[in-house]
Amino acid sequence: MSDGREEREEQEKRREWEREKRRPDDDRIPDDDDWVPERYDSNAPLTPIATDNTQAPEQAPDEAAAAARAEAAARADAAVLAASRQRTRRSFLLAAAAAAAGYGLYRWIDRSTPIGRQQMPLRKGFETNAAVARTVFQERGLAPTYPVAKAVDLRFNGPYGLRQELMLDSWRLKLVGVDTPQRFPQFVPDVTTWQYLEKPNMAMSSGKSGQANTDDAKGPPKPPTVWNRARNPDGSPMRGQEEAGESETAYTQPTPGLLLTLDDVKRLPHHELVTEFKCIEGWSQIVRWGGVRFADLIAAYPPARNQRGDLPRYVYMETPFGDYYCGYNLNACTHPQSLLATEMSGAPLTQAHGAPLRSHMPIKYGYKQIKRIALIAYTDQRPDDYWTKLGYDWYAGL
Repeated sequence: MSDGREEREEQEKRREWEREKRRPDDDRIPDDDDWVPERYDSNAPLTPIATDNTQAPEQAPDEAAAAARAEAAARADAAVLAASRQRTRRSFLLAAAAAAAGYGLYRWIDRSTPIGRQQMPLRKGFETNAAVARTVFQERGLAPTYPVAKAVDLRFNGPYGLRQELMLDSWRLKLVGVDTPQRFPQFVPDVTTWQYLEKPNMAMSSGKSGQANTDDAKGPPKPPTVWNRARNPDGSPMRGQEEAGESETAYTQPTPGLLLTLDDVKRLPHHELVTEFKCIEGWSQIVRWGGVRFADLIAAYPPARNQRGDLPRYVYMETPFGDYYCGYNLNACTHPQSLLATEMSGAPLTQAHGAPLRSHMPIKYGYKQIKRIALIAYTDQRPDDYWTKLGYDWYAGL
């Protein structure tokens, strides 16, 4: 006989099965001992009110770590934002002060007295750079030389002082400042009385091509067809017809000196040099030059010493009517590579390239290599310079 235990177990299983059948798994009715019905607030009937037995769910370990990282990042962002706000304000104030100082400096430079079309501070900067270069190099370094096979005919680079063809028979080299010039047969009591002659209505040809290079930035690609020199009231040719005007170192008063012919110059030892001609516009060419060393001319016709017994510090050169002129340190002229050129590429100079006599100084930019030299003067006063009056550097060293 059964004591009824099996029957009771079966009834309990049946009741459990019926409960599971009535509710889904996620909303199962708890056991009678644990289940408490939900109560609702009368003012908010849809909001359940938890009983005292309700406990907050515990966070998973991953969720807790993520929350901690987020909190740390928020604190770091807040610290960075606070620091950046402070530094931004400081940087803004510093930038404003720098802008004000820069504008003040610009205004000071812009309102300063111009010297040769350069504001005074910029001109002083030029002179400081030149002083440093002279101190370091003393114009004694040698420029590189090249094989003759690399040489080319120099391009035409500006008609200044060459607007019309010169009658070469009228050319003489005026040499001023020579020591006791009376001892030389070429002495004259006043070199300014010598007159140069230009071919009337004959514009200077630029050489083999018959015209200037079209990319010449220093002047028109072709000289004017007719270029008549202006005249003074007494009929004499007017000096300084180019943009910079007449030189302040012009020798227009009676001045004793020498009048040298081209043969006088060519009696000095002949030298050839293949060097690179460098223009301040940014181009360069390797050119073969021939002529006499400037140092040999100075040795043959030495300058007079001053009252202290020193040689003059400078040399001044200009074209026949003072349209173009340059000033140099004496050291630059006595440099072993400074030539008074009479030839280019093994042939006599053309008028476009400065016939009958021009300078070639590979230690200087091209605008210092004056063409058609008519006057050379030794002086203790720093001479005027054409391009310096138009804003360029007087030194022009390489």
